[in-house]
Amino acid sequence: VWHPQIVHDIHQQGENGSRLFLPPYMQPVEPNVPKQIVEGYTELGNFMADTMRKKGYAGITTNSTYDAWTPARAYSHYHGGVRILSETASARIASPITVKWEDIRAASDDGYDPKVESPNFGPVWRGGEWKLRNITDYMTTAAFSLLNHAADNREKWLSRFYEIGKEAVRPRKKGELAGFTIRIYPNVRERVDAAYSLVEMLKRAGVEVDFGTIAGNGVPTTVAYVRADQPYGSFAKALLERQTYPDLLDKSGDPIAPYDVTAHSLNLLYGIDVIEANAPLTYRRSSSPLKDTAEQCKQFTAKAAVYRSKVPTMDEGWTRWVVERFRNADDCIWFRSLENSDIELVDSEFKAIIFPDQSPNQILNGYPKGSMPDEYTGGVGKEGVENLRKFVEAGGTLVFLNRASNFAIREFNLPVKDVTAGLPRKDFYIPGSILRTELDLTHPIAKGMPAQSIAWFENSPAFEVLSPGFSGPDAAGRPPEGGTQNFRIIASYPKDPKQILLSGWALGAERIAGKAALVEFTIGKGKIVLFGFRPQYRGQSLATFPLLFNAIGQ
Repeated sequence: VWHPQIVHDIHQQGENGSRLFLPPYMQPVEPNVPKQIVEGYTELGNFMADTMRKKGYAGITTNSTYDAWTPARAYSHYHGGVRILSETASARIASPITVKWEDIRAASDDGYDPKVESPNFGPVWRGGEWKLRNITDYMTTAAFSLLNHAADNREKWLSRFYEIGKEAVRPRKKGELAGFTIRIYPNVRERVDAAYSLVEMLKRAGVEVDFGTIAGNGVPTTVAYVRADQPYGSFAKALLERQTYPDLLDKSGDPIAPYDVTAHSLNLLYGIDVIEANAPLTYRRSSSPLKDTAEQCKQFTAKAAVYRSKVPTMDEGWTRWVVERFRNADDCIWFRSLENSDIELVDSEFKAIIFPDQSPNQILNGYPKGSMPDEYTGGVGKEGVENLRKFVEAGGTLVFLNRASNFAIREFNLPVKDVTAGLPRKDFYIPGSILRTELDLTHPIAKGMPAQSIAWFENSPAFEVLSPGFSGPDAAGRPPEGGTQNFRIIASYPKDPKQILLSGWALGAERIAGKAALVEFTIGKGKIVLFGFRPQYRGQSLATFPLLFNAIGQ
């Protein structure tokens, strides 16, 4: 009920850069963040940094490293409060470390040099021992300077909070954004599931959602309506509009990396039709037609394994979460994790094995022997690759997500290349954006999908099939007859580069124009499916969940 005016978000960062980061944040700032929030975190962050420098604390940076673009990391910015992120240099968990002067460094995108004093960094920390006591000293001193500023300026902080709320509920003028209309398709199960998830997420964030019907071509259409003139309308706007990330380049012309990603349009990720309304919507109010459609599974039809590397990867966790929670229509997915030692035992127990987004080297080799106890080292290995090959040839399906696709290309000698490999950032850079795809709806993996969909593109490959030894479909989309080696392109990017980007930032989109995003190869009796994107991105890309489920269940 009560939202704070200040949130202190206390983190630790790497050990070799600054000793402490404080706001203000780097550009860009997400455009729906109120100006009072930017003013507040700038004033407070600079005050904290100045106070600590006067007390003799070294290595403090502001206006560097971290931006204020992603709502997922700055929830309070859309609820009347500033987020004061502090990032203190880490030790070896709780063990002291010694940082040598020559090892002190920051990434080129971070916006400061930790060896040179500048307006947004200093005084220079010369290196030496760094231990848990140093971390807690920096953290507690920063926290108490924040509390002192809040206490001394409480009227100003409350006034800012009031101004933000007053502006949020101001009646919108003619021509201004009045709200968002979310269309609900009650006869399409996946659309209802996605609409329910989207509306519930907005409501959990305090966003007010009305329901009703409108007349569309004489046919009543059920809609959810999100007004702009409400306390947290800016949060809804940030999540329901398409992002245009600015082209930020450094002095040499290389793109400056965002701290996280560049797109967060949930309507695109969820596959929901959302329309901006420039006038208040006229509709007949009704109660919510949405309900949680989760139900008990009627039958188990897909037995799948999710590969778990000894090198932890977040995408493996997201994959397990999605497979555990969601299902396709009335079918359920029975699965378990598959580790390196299990691959030599792979047999007909499984119908499919999913390899989450991970670098080919980590999958093949894992941590090197001798770097830690043996049970935590190693990867699939060459023997594991051969076992996987036998699994496919006998009729199994291997599904590779994003970068893991390059492991499959290399280890199974697939006649396809990643056209993004080796391209310099100046020529090609898509750091977490939503792209448009075009689907071949005659293929079983595309069952139930629209003709156009999305792909979450982040460190992703794009494919070009090379070898004439593999036969593609004919003009009618039918797979070739005879032989056991063929391929099908299931999803591609538009041939017109201007049609590729839906939300976020894409430099050099022409490099992937017309290239494949999702390809299936038939090997013996089985299949290898290459996803050039993450169809289960952070558990949010509901629009492409069916592609993953169909791939393991076809």
